[in-house]
Amino acid sequence: MSSTNYQNTNQDHKRARLLRKRSTLVERLLWNALLPLKQQIKFRRQHPLHPYIADFACPSAKLIIEIDGESHDTRLGYDAERDADLRKRGWTIIRFSNEDVLTNLEGVVETVLQIVKSGTCPTSEN
Repeated sequence: MSSTNYQNTNQDHKRARLLRKRSTLVERLLWNALLPLKQQIKFRRQHPLHPYIADFACPSAKLIIEIDGESHDTRLGYDAERDADLRKRGWTIIRFSNEDVLTNLEGVVETVLQIVKSGTCPTSEN
């Protein structure tokens, strides 16, 4: 499903562009680790899915990766509602903490690959 099915607004795209420019160290670390995998699975950073913006999304696999920093500690209800809405739209969502990425980047990437390979979420080949 392309992002156009979410009726993204110009504002959504501007906000996503700004978030990409202001990405955190943790987001940059994970992005650099995911780039070599693009032959297997291609991710987009700060991908708009109106009214949300996913930290990382792979539209062909309908997989979203969210990185949770301290700001998410006060947004648990919002995150749960958002995840439920995106799951209803067919997305698989996995969450990692900033700490996970900083201390176990290889394990985070391996987890993403395992989810894709296990068929937990559909891939572009299916």
